Amino acid sequence: MTDFTISLIAWGGYVGIFLLMALENIFPPVPSEVIMGLGGIAVAQGRMDMMPLILWGTAGTTAGNVFWYELGRHFGYLGLRPTVERYSRWLTADWHDVERLHDFFGRHGQWVVFGFRFMPTFRTIVSLPAGMARMPRVRFLIWTAAGAAIWNCILGGAGYYLGTNFRELDRFVGPAAVGIMVVIFLLYLWRVASWKPHR
Repeated sequence: MTDFTISLIAWGGYVGIFLLMALENIFPPVPSEVIMGLGGIAVAQGRMDMMPLILWGTAGTTAGNVFWYELGRHFGYLGLRPTVERYSRWLTADWHDVERLHDFFGRHGQWVVFGFRFMPTFRTIVSLPAGMARMPRVRFLIWTAAGAAIWNCILGGAGYYLGTNFRELDRFVGPAAVGIMVVIFLLYLWRVASWKPHR
């Protein structure tokens, strides 16, 4: 996957960065840590500049999150009630939880969207409940872009620091991403087994 990412970046340049970051947030083909890290390495090699890299990467991240936001906004949280009531065990949530989440987003949605930008997996998933709670679009875009820009600066800077040793980035980030996903999956199984609905 790293070779594919390198080839797309070399072929598409900043547009390739945009497309990869957008896809990563819709259906993750490769972690953003690798995409922006390799972009930072390209900066170190003189093939890119850091500012356009961050701008295109942040635009791609935001575009990918808008997909999930609009999907959630289209269906709305009330349309979820039959699904939630039927599959509450596998969702580990009942309608009471959905209403609490909706109210919470109404009060603190911008901070949740911003904070989750720094968390693997959840940084994309959070866009769905934000849309369902009908968080104002402008607020969603601002806080998503702000969090993404900071995170992309960190990743691009890390890639720049590593210079030409891009294999080092893939060697550490790849297993870390897989490990985090395994832990999240195990925690989900534990929650399914131990979850009890509200009375």
